Amino acid sequence: MAYTLRIKDHWAEQRLFLHRIIVSVLIVVVLMALVAGRLTQLQVFDYEYFSAQSQGNRIRLQAVPPTRGLIFDRNGKILAENLPTYQLELIPEQVPDIDDALARLGALGLIEPDNITELKKQIDGNRRFDSVPVRLRLSDEEVARFAVKRLNFPGIEIRARLSRNYPYGGATAHALGYMGGISSADKEKLSQTDYAGTSHIGKISIERAYENELHGTVGTQEVLVNARGRIMQVLGGEPATPGQDLILTLDIDAQLAAQSALEGRRGAVVAIDPSTGEVLVFSSSPTFDPNTISVGLSHSQFNALQGDPSLPLFNRALRGSYPPGSTIKPILALAAIHDKTVDPEHQIMCRGYFSLPGKSHRYRDWKRGGHGLMNLNDAIAQSCDTYFYSLAVDMGIDRMQEILEQFGLGAVTGIDVGGEKPGLVPSRAWKQKAFSNPGDRVWFPGETVITGIGQGYLLVTPLQLAQAVATIAAHGKRFRPHLLHATRDPVSGSIYELPEQPLDPVPVPDDEQWEFIVSAMHAVMSEPRGTARAVSKGAPFMMAGKSGTAQVFSVGQEEEYNSEEIAERMRDHALFIAFAPLENPRIAVAVIVENGESGSGVAAPVARRVMEAYLGNKAAGTGSETISSTGWIGNGG
Repeated sequence: MAYTLRIKDHWAEQRLFLHRIIVSVLIVVVLMALVAGRLTQLQVFDYEYFSAQSQGNRIRLQAVPPTRGLIFDRNGKILAENLPTYQLELIPEQVPDIDDALARLGALGLIEPDNITELKKQIDGNRRFDSVPVRLRLSDEEVARFAVKRLNFPGIEIRARLSRNYPYGGATAHALGYMGGISSADKEKLSQTDYAGTSHIGKISIERAYENELHGTVGTQEVLVNARGRIMQVLGGEPATPGQDLILTLDIDAQLAAQSALEGRRGAVVAIDPSTGEVLVFSSSPTFDPNTISVGLSHSQFNALQGDPSLPLFNRALRGSYPPGSTIKPILALAAIHDKTVDPEHQIMCRGYFSLPGKSHRYRDWKRGGHGLMNLNDAIAQSCDTYFYSLAVDMGIDRMQEILEQFGLGAVTGIDVGGEKPGLVPSRAWKQKAFSNPGDRVWFPGETVITGIGQGYLLVTPLQLAQAVATIAAHGKRFRPHLLHATRDPVSGSIYELPEQPLDPVPVPDDEQWEFIVSAMHAVMSEPRGTARAVSKGAPFMMAGKSGTAQVFSVGQEEEYNSEEIAERMRDHALFIAFAPLENPRIAVAVIVENGESGSGVAAPVARRVMEAYLGNKAAGTGSETISSTGWIGNGG
């Protein structure tokens, strides 16, 4: 076998190596050129852009929520304030695992486990860079508990904030309302710019109705932050403008008297200044603590509050609808005098019942044996049902509807808070629309009879009843009820009073006819047989009033009303209207006590306590100074 010997080619290897070196150098040169070009672009051509981006990672512009305006009563006592508190806030984009973070906060007892689902919805509804409060009003112990675990919760911080506080708690809850978290529905109506940094808004009543005035204007702030997003230094910015302070028409002393008098009962008290329409008392019982709701309730707590059979969240003063009972008798009497339907001195015999001509059915008087001979003054003073049964038939339902509506019944008053119910003044036309069965759409004479004593379909709210008695006190002059008296600029201190809002007066120009009704209502309080005479004993002022009792259910023709055999919720409602002082009325009050049974025995004492609290302070000079048009005078409460 033959073998071929191959000789190594050094020149070929050298050329190959040289080619590889040249290619490698070219690649390195190209890559270096690319790097140099990119560096030139970044450091020369795009310097300003990336410098701004870098600065943005270090300096942030954030919204500064404004301080909410304060709320005062008419005498300068503070009803709603802002207290410094600590709250737990979360920035979604800085939290690696929100579900895990919330679960661990719950395990620490800093948030309610029941609230986690709702908190997640709230977080999802906010922008990723916005701070979202997950717990308000931390105690010192809770602050310390979180502080030791702070490093385990990136993106969650404790912030010092101002939190809404109501010094009088439940006594002013239905008048003022409360604060609550901004919901998804709220966000659709609110400007994200105007409410940047704001987590809570007013939910009902004054807090809701005057949200724009109370909120203020958002400010801005430049802050220096570290890599974890924690604020290291405040660099500057535009300060927020605080919201306007509100000065209400409420008198807190009278308000507290009303709430105390209703303690343990269901009902409402509304008091109005007859000369202006200013609402002095706006009370509903039972009530709730707005402070606990503003902080945030767990689902179980809220469900318990909402499911309470006594309905503490229900504003009876504004939305409760009740038969007015005998409280409308002075109104019907005024129309009868004006129309000459009745001679005030004419007497009829009250035997304890009334029957329509040709009918055997008896409409019973509250006094079983009857009142005897009654003229109009006596019928009002002693609340004779039989007299007003007859009067109603003589007047007719159409005229009764007309005069009751002229006093504002059956329609919203237009008060400056939302949610008002209109009540109901029945009529032939109303019944035609309300019922589908042709047989039920006929207006029957018996329905006219019972409307004459405030029963049947007739329904009023406590606010409407207060406006009606204020109209009597003012001899027909009417004003739109309102809770806001003025706003105050917290920076300049300037006060801007709201003008009164007159309404169409009751078209009864004869002052003597008004005086007759006022005199008869005074007889209710002063004559030996007046139904509320016991309430006026020892009063430091003269007053006029009218008691009323409204049936919750009908008693059979041959049956007797026995409260001991009737469930508490089925007992008669107690009503009372009054105004004082007699000669120059400054307060008109309407009281309704659900299932209270006796207007003069249960509702009337409530009215007296309210009037004494208001007029007593005025007479003795013990109340705070009042509001002037040139500035704020008050004790600050």
